[in-house]
Amino acid sequence: QVQLLESGGGMVRPGGSLRLSCVASGTFFRLNDMGWYRQAPGKERELVARISSGGISTYVDSVKGRFSIARDYAKNTVHLHMNGLKPEDTAVYYCNADIQWGAHPSARAHYWGQGTQVTVSS
Repeated sequence: QVQLLESGGGMVRPGGSLRLSCVASGTFFRLNDMGWYRQAPGKERELVARISSGGISTYVDSVKGRFSIARDYAKNTVHLHMNGLKPEDTAVYYCNADIQWGAHPSARAHYWGQGTQVTVSS
């Protein structure tokens, strides 16, 4: 059993900051890529940031220079540091992880958090 537990969402003023956290819990052998997606009303879900098991990160162009993704390997946690937030960042943010759940490397699947609301408004 594996689950992703998210925290850190909320409402913030334009220009403000938030830190989202996602903790993987349960029984598993390895965490591979982890990342954050978001979906705003009427828009398709998009990848915001992703970080590999080796620490290589990627970002969607709209958040480059403002957001930063990081892993805490000891705590099975991924963070998304969001700075200079804009109203356009308002969305439900979802944690995602590629997790090896069995002893063999092929025993893996993607898992999703339930989502946390981020609202940027005056």
